[in-house]
Amino acid sequence: MGAPDYLPGHGLLTGRTAVVTAAAGAGIGGATARRFLEEGARVVISDAHARRLKESADALAEEFGADRVTGLTCDVTDEDQVRALFAHAERTHGRLDVVVNNAGLGGTAELTEMTDDQWTKILDVTLNGTFRCTRAALRSLKAAGTGGVVVNNASVVGWRAQRGQAHYAAAKAGVMALTRCAALEAADYGVRVNAVAPSLAMHPHLAKVTSPELLAELTEKEAFGRYAEPWEIANVIVFLVSGYSSYMTGEVVAVSSQHA
Repeated sequence: MGAPDYLPGHGLLTGRTAVVTAAAGAGIGGATARRFLEEGARVVISDAHARRLKESADALAEEFGADRVTGLTCDVTDEDQVRALFAHAERTHGRLDVVVNNAGLGGTAELTEMTDDQWTKILDVTLNGTFRCTRAALRSLKAAGTGGVVVNNASVVGWRAQRGQAHYAAAKAGVMALTRCAALEAADYGVRVNAVAPSLAMHPHLAKVTSPELLAELTEKEAFGRYAEPWEIANVIVFLVSGYSSYMTGEVVAVSSQHA
């Protein structure tokens, strides 16, 4: 079964300002930024890679307008850079409505061979980075008092075991728990916090760090016999930040066709 047709925007996010982390390139973050722009939002994209970020921001600004797209380099392991990102969004657009915490780092290592550095690096980007950005987002949204939505990028690996993925699975399970706890607290000031949990969404970086054999094995587990396009994950994120999901918070939504 091939990918379905790409859906046009419907103005679901008109007038809203969004921050999307790890949004430079062809992965879920980049697809989410594009979908948000197609839905009428103003978008601040960030990434740790300055050159790729500038290229992405320039391309999107040329297509959607420089007044609707800005980029700011942000390493989510650096608290000062995280604070600067959210201050930039508020200063540039006067408000913040939506935050997508997409930054994450993968890797493969058997637990008996895994070093402390490998474990710590994955956890610091994927879980601690999501914590830092969620904290910054909720501080901003709470102070504004106008509601808002946070969506975190988890993974089905947070539920399901996979060899060589102990660090990544632990981080993504932590993102799920963080999402649920944050949602309870944020509900007090009208902010929703949810997460998506993709199974296999193809992007260039995944192809570089994953063997063809493993990709084939993972693809075989998908009921549709194919991996998801990044924009298919982005479509669910659009739903979660739109008014169509107004009664959803603390949920982790699997975006997956895995049958095992």
